[in-house]
Amino acid sequence: MARPFTFADTIEVVADTLPDHTALITENRRLTFRELDERATRLAHALAARGVGAGDHVGLYLHNGTEYVEGMLGCWKIRAVPINVNYRYVEDELVYLFDDADLVSVVHHREFAPVIAAVTHRVPGVTSFLSVEDGSDADVGGLDTAHHPVAEYEAALAEQSPERDFAERSGDDLYMLYTGGTTGMPKGVMWRQEDIFFAAMDGSAMGVAPRPDTPEDLAERVKQSGGTLTMATAAPLMHGAAQWATFICLHSGSAMVLPSTHRFDPAAIWRNVCDEKVMTMTVVGDAMARPLVEELVAHRDQYDLSNFFALGSGGAILSAGVKQQLLDVLPDLIINDSFGASETGAQGTAVGASDEGHPQFAVTPSTNVLDEHLDPIEPGSGQRGLLARTGHIPLGYYKAEAKTAETFKVDRHGVRWVIPGDWATVEEDGSITLFGRGSVSINSGGEKIFPEEVEAALKSHPEVFDAVVVGVPDERFGERVTAVVAPREGATPTLADLADHCRTKIAGYKVPRELHLVEAVTRSPSGKADYRWAKQAALDTPAAD
Repeated sequence: MARPFTFADTIEVVADTLPDHTALITENRRLTFRELDERATRLAHALAARGVGAGDHVGLYLHNGTEYVEGMLGCWKIRAVPINVNYRYVEDELVYLFDDADLVSVVHHREFAPVIAAVTHRVPGVTSFLSVEDGSDADVGGLDTAHHPVAEYEAALAEQSPERDFAERSGDDLYMLYTGGTTGMPKGVMWRQEDIFFAAMDGSAMGVAPRPDTPEDLAERVKQSGGTLTMATAAPLMHGAAQWATFICLHSGSAMVLPSTHRFDPAAIWRNVCDEKVMTMTVVGDAMARPLVEELVAHRDQYDLSNFFALGSGGAILSAGVKQQLLDVLPDLIINDSFGASETGAQGTAVGASDEGHPQFAVTPSTNVLDEHLDPIEPGSGQRGLLARTGHIPLGYYKAEAKTAETFKVDRHGVRWVIPGDWATVEEDGSITLFGRGSVSINSGGEKIFPEEVEAALKSHPEVFDAVVVGVPDERFGERVTAVVAPREGATPTLADLADHCRTKIAGYKVPRELHLVEAVTRSPSGKADYRWAKQAALDTPAAD
């Protein structure tokens, strides 16, 4: 019987085909595909010994490391579901996620033990813990439960068998990704593993690899291309973009370099790129790309990037200014902006920008722009609609029927679509011009303004390091376009200066009418804008002149 499209099966195929090729590289460990698969197998047995079974949810409360990938694969081997946990959460946020996701076990770095122990009485469903040593010496004793004492990760693996004596798996087994929650509480997006494999995690969705008909087809594919690339991600693995990039890499038989995410260190990332001869790297938007390029500008002679030829952004679009900075310092660099969402997978690749600066994408055949009747918009009509995808799409949101019904819809022909809320138009050549997410759009005087386009204009100003744009209440216009800006060191931009600059980039009604200067813009660990924080900052701090 042919294997199903589960990630446990697909990575086992790659491991059996290229057992001695390097799979993962971190600051503390290097694993071949054989070693990665064996450690994940031992972890699967360790979880099963603690009562974790098919369909159970296991939290991964970890910084980047081989343990994160092992955790995902180990869960999938026994048909359990790994859940990404934001390592910056405070107690109440952890309680929400542990409870909403119905966790039964948590794999965590030792440093997080005290905060977990402080909330365990509020989430009695969590009955076992595996603690990854990190040199912190944090007290783990508070995690002992009536069912299982807290176990040290490496010791737990050493006790278990490396044999793959697992029950048959199914392409219906779940992959779940909790969204960042920048405009509301995080939601668990539920995918069949076969669907997310083709939508985002093997490379065929974006045309960078041929689509396999069976998992066994991966063997021939990696024989031809395996080991030819060394890739890196600058993002934390708790973010979907980093997970997808990692598994695209592994499914090609290539090596993935995972930097530490205890703090974002551009110099350390570039040293990894040099030392490991990394060829391509993924980031999440300007929040990561800008510090990286500015480190190169300041210290270009310290880095031998002769092997590095491509940088891609997923989860957030790079601004034109940052792209130009990159090309100024690395003139031959290939820059790839990909578009997608937790609910859609990979949907398109940037091909340029409209006259007003809106990004344009070549999209997958399963992507379209729909009107209010769920009918496709005529290419070249200029009509705006909502970006949608059909085919390999999620089942919905975990325990959120109303939100699922709002986002996943069936048209009059019986076709099921996922519609996350991004506004777009279709050009005559079939490319998509993207305006932004409607849920954070600003309604000022009856005009809909998308923050992303105003943010891009602001970030092209030489005195602006980072910016987020929100709407605040306005008696006359309903909402007022407000910029929350982190200036460059030593700079103090004025509202007049920024407004004059923006008028050269965007229409006058989109120009910020209010400015708030902050030391740093708060973003999620993945680099996405936190619009809730920005709106509160605008309401709580005096406006700048």
